[in-house]
Amino acid sequence: MITALRDRIKLMRAKIEHQILFIHQDDIPQYKKSGSVVRNNYFWALKAIAAYATRSRDWEYDAEVWLALQRLLLSFAESSYLGIQETQLEFSADQEIPAVLKPVATWE
Repeated sequence: MITALRDRIKLMRAKIEHQILFIHQDDIPQYKKSGSVVRNNYFWALKAIAAYATRSRDWEYDAEVWLALQRLLLSFAESSYLGIQETQLEFSADQEIPAVLKPVATWE
């Protein structure tokens, strides 16, 4: 299912360097003052566990929070309020996906 969807939907681009997970800045959900409560809560939850999170750079997650990130992504995905493009990490084909992130990740 993920493979078929991946061909049509842009997922959250991710990479790992030196035990830091980076999520591409263009793929982070946007906070909107008058936007969806669910999407805004998701934004703040992702920001809360990030080691570094600003608008102008990729968001960074230390290895210590990867389990929390996995649970957060799964929880919001299972709620059906957010689409797979907002809750699934996509790594390059040559990047190894850590076991803790495999339930919420795929390759490009």
